[in-house]
Amino acid sequence: MLQYLTVPVTPFQQNCSIVWCDATLKAAVIDPGGDLDTLLGEVARLGLALEQIWLTHAHIDHAGGTGELAERLCLPIVGPHPGDQFWIDGLPQQSAMFGFPPAQPFTPTRWLHDGDSVQIGDETLQVRHCPGHTPGHVVFHAPQTGRAFVGDVLFAGSIGRTDFPQGNHQQLIDSITGRLWPMGDATVFIPGHGPESTFGRERASNPYVGGT
Repeated sequence: MLQYLTVPVTPFQQNCSIVWCDATLKAAVIDPGGDLDTLLGEVARLGLALEQIWLTHAHIDHAGGTGELAERLCLPIVGPHPGDQFWIDGLPQQSAMFGFPPAQPFTPTRWLHDGDSVQIGDETLQVRHCPGHTPGHVVFHAPQTGRAFVGDVLFAGSIGRTDFPQGNHQQLIDSITGRLWPMGDATVFIPGHGPESTFGRERASNPYVGGT
């Protein structure tokens, strides 16, 4: 069974998730934005073998620690979609702008596209391309456990910002309604910031996408 632990990192309290297969104890980390020693301490406490880095998108609070972590442990970087190449290229400028530690540039080992899948141990997650917050944003869906790791596409009671370069509000709404809602109302999602919620709850009450 797929297990996960969410660890808020960076001054932006970004929800970094450690996900693992409980049969093999092989693990991936989703969006290691920073605080790598904290993340690695949790990996060690859980007795996991960290094997991959998965990225939803390349904003600094989600991707800032990626290059250092990949180099330190020789880990492959999986994702995001190629649409976020310019955000990766700009990570050093992003880190300076927001007062983060200098971010190491990196090249993903594997870009992700809509309909792809990723695997850790015996567990497979489906990849959906959900642009709008950034053009290359992806989400990871684990239907076997009814969970989705959605980055900054959707939050409890809100949606991702679209005022950054190449953000697009209508595209974000289309991603939520066309790519997330079909995963089912009962699906629990882990957002990039704040508490978990369900797609059903957001469809009913979220002021931006309620009733869609």
